[in-house]
Amino acid sequence: MSRRAAAELLCGVNLRALLDSVDAFLFDCDGVIWKGDKLIDGVPQTLDLLRSKGKKLVFVTNNSTKSRTQYAHKFTSLGLSVTQDEIFSSSFAAAMYLKVNHFPPQNKVYVIGGEGILEELQLAGFTALGGPEDAEKRVHLKSNYFFKHDKNVGAVVVGLDPHINYYKLQYGTLCIRENPGCLFIATNRDSVGHMTDLQEWPGAGCMVGAICGSTGREPIVVGKPSTFMMDFLLQKFDINTSRMCMVGDRLDTDILFGQNAGCKTLLVLSGVTTQSTLDDSSNSTQPDYYTSKVSDILTLLGE
Repeated sequence: MSRRAAAELLCGVNLRALLDSVDAFLFDCDGVIWKGDKLIDGVPQTLDLLRSKGKKLVFVTNNSTKSRTQYAHKFTSLGLSVTQDEIFSSSFAAAMYLKVNHFPPQNKVYVIGGEGILEELQLAGFTALGGPEDAEKRVHLKSNYFFKHDKNVGAVVVGLDPHINYYKLQYGTLCIRENPGCLFIATNRDSVGHMTDLQEWPGAGCMVGAICGSTGREPIVVGKPSTFMMDFLLQKFDINTSRMCMVGDRLDTDILFGQNAGCKTLLVLSGVTTQSTLDDSSNSTQPDYYTSKVSDILTLLGE
């Protein structure tokens, strides 16, 4: 496999060419639009500028802790005008994967993750259990202790879970290992993420990895870089992927997602990926363009 050409630093000339060649910008959220609950400088003005130029904006996030409705509220609380229809989250993707694959409605779904996954599953018509309500549950590792689980669970969905515990790990493990045909679905496998504005924290990949270890199974991944979310996006918006640009802060999810789908790609260095990681000789994922942060678009256009 030939190595892609090195990424170009975004400048006034190639930015104008990029704007002329795309109709839609797909944005990751954590590390691109915000860090934790803090907006990254210049984001509102940049989004307004792109909209004023007739560009379609879509927000594609691997963070499964919120549903699309909850994300819409977060955008509003930060002063950004974004509708639920413009948001594609991995929590939504997990529910849609089950729906398009005709998951039997009488089967249940066990969730290791947040309220966002539960809400999207319920909106899709599925019975979900686990999630935050299992946060305080404990196991009793003593003689003659038998851990019971629901035999009607037909899928285990694993996402970011700040309240991961041994009870949840055992429940998910038993369902996958003992319930015939039980699916193992991961919202995403991000190793870390900006859960707060000052630090990176373990991502969903940590929880997914634990279940891989206990079951010996690999999951079906529905978030980036899988193109599953892109399939839904294309159903909703009549735009060819060659006329889209994926903007993200991670090479292994955002940029790879864009490349897998045939989009142009723009890496911002305001999140997980550093300049040294991008330039490292072992890195084979090269975006088309890179820049320090989204608002460089404003500066380069002189707006």
